[in-house]
Amino acid sequence: MGTLLTLAAPRQLGYEDYPDEPLAPDAVRIRTLYSGISAGTELAQYRGTSPFLHKRWDADARLFVAGDETSLSYPVRSLGYEEVGEVIEVGEAVTDIPLGARIFGTWNHRTTYSAPAEYARLRLMPAGLDPRCGIFSHLGAIALNGVHDGRVRIGETVAVFGLGALGQIVAQAARQSGATVIGIDLHEARLQMARDLGAHVTLHAAQDCVAETIKDLTGGRGADVCFEVTGATAALNEAIRAAAYSARVVAMGFFQGAAQGLFLGEEFHHNRINVVCSQISGVDPELKYRWDKPRLWRAAIQLQADGLLNLLPLITHTAPFERAAELFRALDETPDQVLQAVIEFPN
Repeated sequence: MGTLLTLAAPRQLGYEDYPDEPLAPDAVRIRTLYSGISAGTELAQYRGTSPFLHKRWDADARLFVAGDETSLSYPVRSLGYEEVGEVIEVGEAVTDIPLGARIFGTWNHRTTYSAPAEYARLRLMPAGLDPRCGIFSHLGAIALNGVHDGRVRIGETVAVFGLGALGQIVAQAARQSGATVIGIDLHEARLQMARDLGAHVTLHAAQDCVAETIKDLTGGRGADVCFEVTGATAALNEAIRAAAYSARVVAMGFFQGAAQGLFLGEEFHHNRINVVCSQISGVDPELKYRWDKPRLWRAAIQLQADGLLNLLPLITHTAPFERAAELFRALDETPDQVLQAVIEFPN
């Protein structure tokens, strides 16, 4: 018998038991070790603000459609998309995946998961890598996809607006791409984390004149690429202001509600700023023949194994599975104190 974390209503978590079905010959059973909580998509579901809870997503037309039907309803059983576990059972046809093998992937906040062997083969953790690194497969992929969308070139100046877990990964990836990185946030602890992990300059969003300072630091030019990773339209507006003429601003945040504080008749219009959306359901069309989500997932893990991304310091809060609600409350009520929250599962 396994157990799944569910969302019965906004801010009301619960648990459901489910049977562990007999294992197919070409499948493996995974016991979850750790599961990360998303501070974007998942927290929007927890708060009840996700558009999927209020409208129907028409996948063919790629439109949200208002009406009585919604794409997501309570109870939500799909919380969680960054998990890591170990193989505890293999089907009789599986000869190349040993018991105890560590697997990363997406299977929600649940104690066990049965997966096709091919799924597991593509998601094997590198030997010796801390299993907690596995929870960054999806968030890391989102960050790498964003950096690809930014088309960062060596020697450029990159500004990262928002230094939560995702912004911290973007900052590290941009630096490893050869950029000078400026990190911006409202919270000193996040700014210090970014400095500790390699950001060249940090600016306090409430104390520094961010766009003006970035212009000064770049000889009046502005940042070559700006990443907005907060989901706040005021931050997007400041990213537009800080960008160089005809530069690129990558909007990675999950914006909620109306776009307050966005002044498109000012720098956006007069500086020919290119604002692009980066979202993990797709990759830059120029890269689609070489990059896809599985490659992004694996790269996020391998870059940690190679020492190019240092993500374990981003884990600031952990709690056992039976106390997962504490982590959601912390993300919801004290987001300035939490970077990455991780659920620990029992042996």
